[in-house]
Amino acid sequence: MSTMPATHGHNEACCNVPPVVSSGYSAKGQYDQVDSLKTYVTGPDDATKGIVVIYDIFGYFDQTIQGADILATSSDQKYKVFIPDWFAGNPCPIDWYPPDNEEKQKKLGAWFGGNPPNGVAERLPGLVKALGAKYPSVRSWGALGFCWGGKVVSLVTSGSSNPFAIGGTAHPAMVDPKDAEGIKVPFILLASGEEPDDTVKKFEDNLKVAKHVETFKDQVHGWMAARADLSKDRVKEEYARGYKLVLGFFAKNWP
Repeated sequence: MSTMPATHGHNEACCNVPPVVSSGYSAKGQYDQVDSLKTYVTGPDDATKGIVVIYDIFGYFDQTIQGADILATSSDQKYKVFIPDWFAGNPCPIDWYPPDNEEKQKKLGAWFGGNPPNGVAERLPGLVKALGAKYPSVRSWGALGFCWGGKVVSLVTSGSSNPFAIGGTAHPAMVDPKDAEGIKVPFILLASGEEPDDTVKKFEDNLKVAKHVETFKDQVHGWMAARADLSKDRVKEEYARGYKLVLGFFAKNWP
């Protein structure tokens, strides 16, 4: 791992651990254009509940696409799942990882500075409205975010214009217990072993809603998204368990 310090509020793992590039997964969904954004869409057409997935800084990765398909096909509940391409085809380049020299660190810092989570959080109410117009069978919305996207979900669900009935994050970046104070919907947080235990505990304590908070101690930051090395049995097992927990929580607590 490089010695690049945490930047723009991210933890050190988020700034240094490279993604795992997997291959061979055949996506079950397709891409659509919604509110000017390319959007991965998966799940049954008659679903009345929709989940907006906010990816990590690496954008569309097989592991994240596969996770969306799991959400859409692995529950008695019917979910239509959407992954908007907030980076418009320009995610954080994987060749900047690990950021083991000054040039890469400078580029990565600038990328984080140009892609603040609050900007996406502010756009989400409009996106959900556009999704609802295009997919009118969906009448209630949930959100799940990974790493950088986890911060987006914390911000939007704690905001005054929150369009979501339920929310969740996995291995979230920039965990802030103050966000939890404002969250008014059921919320699940699955942490890796690389998020600070004390901060995760304070976040949990500040949640005054139905909640599930759990730390996957032997998993890396990103194990449910781009950094999931699914060739390793333990990672694959915990990847699957993470999605099962999200589905179980959503099924039990979605209003």
